[in-house]
Amino acid sequence: MKKLLYLFIVVSLVISCGKSHKGSMLVKGNIDGFKKGTIYLQKYVDTLLVFVDSIQLNGESDFILGDDVQSAEIYYLAINEVPNESIPFFGEKGEITITSKLPKLEYSAKISGSKNQDLFDDYKEMSSKFQDKQLDNIKAKFEAQKENDEKLLVELEKNENSLLKRRYLYTANFAMTHPDAEVSPYLAITELYYANVKLLDTVNNSLSKRVKTTKYGLQLEEFIQNIKKSE
Repeated sequence: MKKLLYLFIVVSLVISCGKSHKGSMLVKGNIDGFKKGTIYLQKYVDTLLVFVDSIQLNGESDFILGDDVQSAEIYYLAINEVPNESIPFFGEKGEITITSKLPKLEYSAKISGSKNQDLFDDYKEMSSKFQDKQLDNIKAKFEAQKENDEKLLVELEKNENSLLKRRYLYTANFAMTHPDAEVSPYLAITELYYANVKLLDTVNNSLSKRVKTTKYGLQLEEFIQNIKKSE
């Protein structure tokens, strides 16, 4: 099985290296500090991360990559010489520009040209505030446990549950506010994984007919149906 997986990856890579960097989506940009090596464009096909295009740099930091996009989905820009790090972004039809620099490849990334990515960035900005509050609550619980403060622990547990509910409601409201964006079903799948199926249904029913037929729209519908079957 491992040999077959390795062969598949190698074949995918060889095919992508021979491409002319064309498609309904073009990804252009440069990585400051990286002028020699290979940049890959990747995405998930089912559960396997595959190479869809690549470019060999030799003295130039500018790159161009391409793929045919049916509906907006998450792609990854990766560098062979920088293992275990990549730039995730919402790819969609049109021209997308990505600039970054080493060594902080992902955290230095600036992405433009993708409407879904813009919405995703807006969501992550607010979501990070919930994450900060959750981290503060975890630290407070740790201190309360050290002090054996049961009363405070109960209060902090309530606070944690309240934060989770607020985050779920914010995510659902964000998705329903953008019914014609592929980022909406994606957020439902990735951020509302443990939410009540009624909340997932509400988000799903709010999506436009077009989005329901996209990759993440179909995945959300399948996810909801699987939950209902198991209940």
